[in-house]
Amino acid sequence: MMGSNFRRSALLGATAMMAVCALGATGTAALAQSTQTAELDEIVVTATKRVQNLQEVPVSVAAVSPEQFENFSAAGEDIRFLSARVPSLTVESSFGRTFPRFYIRGLGNTDFDLNASQPVSLVYDEVVLENPIMKGFPVFDIERIEVLRGPQGTLFGRNTPAGIISVVSKKPTQKTEGYASLSYGRWNAIEAEAAVGGALVEDKLAARVSVIHQRRDGYVDNTFTGEKDALEGYEDTAARLQLLYTPTERFTALLNGHFRDLNGTARVFRANIIKPGTNELVDGFTPYKAYVDGQNDQEVSARGASLNAQYEFDGVTFTSITAYEYVDAFSRGDVDGGVARGIGNPLTGPGRVPFSVESASEVAGIDQWTQEFRLSSSGEGPLQWQVGAFYFDEKAPFANIGYGTATTDPRGRTTLASSVQNNETWAVFGQGSYKVTEQLTLTGGLRYTEDEKDLVRRQISVNGTNAPTVTSRASTEDERISWDVSADYAFTADVRGFVRVASGFRAPTIQPRSVTITTADSEKVMSYEAGVKSDLFGNRARVNVTAFYYRVKDQQFTAVGGVDNTNRLLNADKGVGKGFEADLEFLPLENLLLTVGTSYNDTEIKDADLRVPACGGGCTVTDAITVVGTSRLANIDGNPFPQAPKWIFNATARYGIPVGDAGEVYAFTDWSYKSSQNFFLYESVEFKSDARWQGGLRLGYSHDNGRFDVSAFVRNITNEQGLEGGIDFNNLTGFVIEPRTYGVTARMKF
Repeated sequence: MMGSNFRRSALLGATAMMAVCALGATGTAALAQSTQTAELDEIVVTATKRVQNLQEVPVSVAAVSPEQFENFSAAGEDIRFLSARVPSLTVESSFGRTFPRFYIRGLGNTDFDLNASQPVSLVYDEVVLENPIMKGFPVFDIERIEVLRGPQGTLFGRNTPAGIISVVSKKPTQKTEGYASLSYGRWNAIEAEAAVGGALVEDKLAARVSVIHQRRDGYVDNTFTGEKDALEGYEDTAARLQLLYTPTERFTALLNGHFRDLNGTARVFRANIIKPGTNELVDGFTPYKAYVDGQNDQEVSARGASLNAQYEFDGVTFTSITAYEYVDAFSRGDVDGGVARGIGNPLTGPGRVPFSVESASEVAGIDQWTQEFRLSSSGEGPLQWQVGAFYFDEKAPFANIGYGTATTDPRGRTTLASSVQNNETWAVFGQGSYKVTEQLTLTGGLRYTEDEKDLVRRQISVNGTNAPTVTSRASTEDERISWDVSADYAFTADVRGFVRVASGFRAPTIQPRSVTITTADSEKVMSYEAGVKSDLFGNRARVNVTAFYYRVKDQQFTAVGGVDNTNRLLNADKGVGKGFEADLEFLPLENLLLTVGTSYNDTEIKDADLRVPACGGGCTVTDAITVVGTSRLANIDGNPFPQAPKWIFNATARYGIPVGDAGEVYAFTDWSYKSSQNFFLYESVEFKSDARWQGGLRLGYSHDNGRFDVSAFVRNITNEQGLEGGIDFNNLTGFVIEPRTYGVTARMKF
């Protein structure tokens, strides 16, 4: 049964949406009549590595506009702001501002190890960011964000069987333009962002420089040490320089250099915060206090550069994208979420744990090189095609470190496992579309991929035992063909339908965190979908709906935590998912824009023999339990995928009231809903989230078509509280939603 907080959130969300819509309803008759010419803007995407109208792409695609992004990400939000803001998409992280984990149509990966692979790829300015630490790069000065749902293996390769998040930055132009914005909010949060661009050499060379700085004080007191505002603070800076060289009409070269530096605290885990037999927070819980004795430090340093060169031959375009990415990171956290017994503490009570577990993850400089070559048709004929080749090379040195009191190591380390993984992959691909008639277009594509991984782990003695270093090795390799076929049919000039069948795969994975290195075979996905895309009422409404079904063979999962607090890779025999997603935009009045999105995702693990360790902290497991020695194993056959809510709903409303000759007072509100979801492979009463609404509001004044803008904002407007994730090896430990934030923003464009 939904709690009172949920009902209040839903009520306030509905009230806010109706209030903004009511403002629109009070518009004058002249305003209502003006909608005869008002219409939605065309959305341009590059989902097929071509510039196309979103409505003409035979793929389920959603786009996030710059204005939506600015509102969703207010108060210093990182890329997790996308979660549930797009149908079928969720994002979560147990690391905080680093290591986001993406899920599309329920398919994702809960693994928190530093070399974990994901079935959702993040592509930033046409460069894949493979390692999860890279995927936390700040989002700023963007043209749009595209979310491609379903397998994208033909054009984007392995590790895309669920879909892609594509971030597209604003590019340099010959026109001098830019902006600057400054926000100040709760907990002394500051976000300063600016960009400037223009011609360096007329018609030949243009540049754009973009910078963002985000910082926030901690807001969580450590009641064990007595330190105020000790946790959940950060300082995050990123910048990007782009140079666009156009010496002739046929040749262009775009150079992109970027960096990021993050210093802050890791995600705060809190022991004993879940009420046994429920998934509710204990009575008296406050998000502003934690009782921990471990360190919570986090640092990330990232650098990268890419060169995107194009040459226009007669009827054919050649594209080369060369990119290098580098990242090092360190994150240390008090995993037990409390203070161990025997350190001057009673045996029971909030924050008391039976033994201490503190760990760190370190990335000692990942080097990633990618190269893509493409040839594509550029004419207007009925046949459009592209062929290409792709190469990826990554060297990833990383370490897992344990800390504790029972050690002679001067740095307090109890375990140290240092690993290096080398991953090399190459692929060739092609795709073609043929316009059979004015209404019917057929598309087909094929990609061949080879992938190899080698990992060496050294278990190093740091506990004064003089034990020899233990070296372990593992390797995987696979070769796969991915393909897709689709048909797009224009019923009218404004209504199109499509059907698509596509395959994809996630490459084999190696997991070195457990005592024995584990591996998982390739995960293979076959997807079937059909959809309708329509522009209605004179382009004042846009409605896109897609229904889908997919099945997964040898689905990769990670059994995390459990009583042994370890990670173990495994392959489930099968997994299935089915559902639909719908995106709606509506412009009922010239100055009132509404969007609504919803999705239904029904997922199921199918493997009668698959069992995983159940929690070690007293949770109430609802799966059948098999006892093997001292281990309690849960049968997960029939369970939904972890972190896969069945229902997502989101809505936004923006209304502006003209003031004077060039001013506007506006309101923007956004709301999202996620149904309950499991945190782990097994099902339990405690380790799952409640269904919840979350919303935001921005009220502002804009002048001269947005040239000057001042506004006030609030995020998590209802101050929703609840679990966002769990740690299951010891006690009922979890981490929670961030409290309500608010602030003001001033912005100037030129």
